[in-house]
Amino acid sequence: MKIAITAASGQLGGEIVRAICQVIGQDNVVGLARTPAKAQHLGVEVRPGDYNNRQALEASLNGVDTVLLVSGMDAPDKRIEQHRNVIAAAKAAGVIKIVYTSVQGADEGTAFSPVIQSNRQTEVDIRNSGLKWAIGRNGIYIEPDVEYIETYKQAGEIANCAGEGKCGYTTRPELAYAYARMLTADKHNGKTYNLHGEAITQAELAEYLNLAFDTQLTYRAMTVDDYRHERIEALGDFMGTVIAGIYEGIREGKANNPSDFLAAAEREHQSWQDYFINLKRLNQ
Repeated sequence: MKIAITAASGQLGGEIVRAICQVIGQDNVVGLARTPAKAQHLGVEVRPGDYNNRQALEASLNGVDTVLLVSGMDAPDKRIEQHRNVIAAAKAAGVIKIVYTSVQGADEGTAFSPVIQSNRQTEVDIRNSGLKWAIGRNGIYIEPDVEYIETYKQAGEIANCAGEGKCGYTTRPELAYAYARMLTADKHNGKTYNLHGEAITQAELAEYLNLAFDTQLTYRAMTVDDYRHERIEALGDFMGTVIAGIYEGIREGKANNPSDFLAAAEREHQSWQDYFINLKRLNQ
């Protein structure tokens, strides 16, 4: 079995490469990257993987049995066509199975909804591809909140528009573990899984960060409009609007879904207590 991972130079793609190497060995793993040199450190064969270049994708997928399609980062309308390029190239190259990293969120009504809709369209395209398939709908990464800790410390708080909504967070290593199983076990074929750990509120997130970093953070709820304006000022119109849309979706309960992590990974998701205690140990 030879498995290809797209976007291998990215954080999630690289993590999945490392996880699948533990299962089938690095000689059976191919990394695809728009800039192959950026993925050479992974220790696997790296081939060109620009989502806009269908012909090159087809050549890069030659001899590959299963491909993991990491959802692209382009604008929603462009992303749909880019993903279709990967699907078409996979079919032409004789790939048997495709696994897709989709995402959870509000299908409509928020600024993040166009991204969700583009992911749903790719899910439909994959189901209709004629290939064997499996789909993961990722929860929200918790790592950015950890990486933002110095900013939180300066503010003394977490402030956003999620309110009391619960969010099914996850981590890239946990996702990678699940995808390694979805890529290699036929029992996952034809399944769509929500991949996240225990859903928590922003106030609970603040308490976990306090545990790990010995801080005294609190959570302050903002209105959607106020948070959107604050994020636009900090990040620019496009990214600020999208980030506000993600937290608006949390507020509306769209990130609090039943988790299928156990079925996909064949073990429970790491608990947040364990995750943050481990962070505390690393910080001592």
